Amino acid sequence: MAQHIVVKEYDANYPLMFEKEKKLIIPILKENLVEIFHIGSTAVPGLKSKPIIDIMISVNSLEEVDKKQREFENIGYEYLGEFGIKGRRYLRKGGNERTHQIHIFHKDDQENLVRHLAVRDYLIIHEDIANEYGELKGKLALRYPYDIDGYCDGKEEFVRQLERDALKWYTVKNMR
Repeated sequence: MAQHIVVKEYDANYPLMFEKEKKLIIPILKENLVEIFHIGSTAVPGLKSKPIIDIMISVNSLEEVDKKQREFENIGYEYLGEFGIKGRRYLRKGGNERTHQIHIFHKDDQENLVRHLAVRDYLIIHEDIANEYGELKGKLALRYPYDIDGYCDGKEEFVRQLERDALKWYTVKNMR
């Protein structure tokens, strides 16, 4: 059965769910771990979202991460390798009713690391844009309840513009 796309109101437990998962991940990565971040819509207070905790991790070595596949599987993750983004390791938990996703990048992959952080921080500061994004996601989830491609295609233009705006904002903010 295909993933059921449901967009819900923000849940104040999302940060706690991230922290709980973080405690499971740190012992697996040990000294390879550089930083671990809560990203995505569940990291933005008040933003409607699919109830999936997105976790981004920077590491010293992706090859060392690959050696930990079984340990991630032991805590419930599917290990999917790059999964469409060169230089990323992607893991997901929960099957079709996904609960968590992990995106792992090398610490020098600033393009991907900064992109995710910029969008998260931009949405936290710009509530109007976050609300617009949440409304769009809600409408798309109703229109495409079992069609992840239709859902993603429907928000693609908005997300591309959001990323451009967020990166400009983030760059200026961090130049100060």
